[in-house]
Parts: sequence; C-alpha cells; structure tokens
Amino acid sequence: MFEKVRDIIVDQLGLDNGDEVTPTTSLINDLEADSLDAVEIMMAVEDEFDIEVPDEEAEKFQNIGDIVKFIEANK
Repeated sequence: MFEKVRDIIVDQLGLDNGDEVTPTTSLINDLEADSLDAVEIMMAVEDEFDIEVPDEEAEKFQNIGDIVKFIEANK
C-alpha cells in the first residue's frame, strides 16, 4: 500500500528518486508540495484506490503514513 502511495507522490511531484519518501515524510514540509500539488495527489489516490477522501480528512494528514492509514481504514 505504501509503495503505491509513494509512486503516486513521486509521479505527481516529478521527483527523481522515491527513496526520500518515507511514511514520516510530510508533503508540504519535506517535499515542498503546494496546495495544488496536494489536491492533485489526493485525486490520484482516490482514483487509484477507488475511495473518496473528504477535504476535512485530507487537511488532517501530517505525513504519508497518515494517507496510507486512511486508505487502509476505508478500503
């Protein structure tokens, strides 16, 4: 699960190397994603896992691990 989410993030942000993306990585603070990047990543996650992530939930995500936990809990 984490690997799929990491691949989406690497693809969406155009990162050269996904090795820097860990469950504790912050989209905003560590990867310098802006709010548009975050929205696009959430849309890609929703499409990939066929789930809906409410905006109020997405705003609570502090790191990649939080996204993975949400997917696992709602899949």
